[in-house]
Amino acid sequence: MKAFWVALLLAMPVLASEPTLPDGARKVGEDRYHLPGDWEALQKFLKSNYPSNVYPRRSIINQPGIKAIHVANPGNKGGWEGLNIYQANEEIRLTVVRTTSGSTKPRKR
Repeated sequence: MKAFWVALLLAMPVLASEPTLPDGARKVGEDRYHLPGDWEALQKFLKSNYPSNVYPRRSIINQPGIKAIHVANPGNKGGWEGLNIYQANEEIRLTVVRTTSGSTKPRKR
């Protein structure tokens, strides 16, 4: 039993550094997800899980009917460089941008 707790404690820093996805995120491809809800709900999720003072973000594109942002992961902790999030045609998609050596999987919130 003691070995179980030691293993769990050793794994916790790795789990904590993986990208967290909103509830209801549906995988549609390798590191690609369809997100439920609307853009405003996503912004609230990002604000609470990826504060902009820790995870810098920048607009990729902002045209009528299309929005896209990149959320950077400083230091590439957890094997991912950032998240690209797009909204077009009332759908929100998220792509996890991996580092070349990263192979961790995101965890759902």
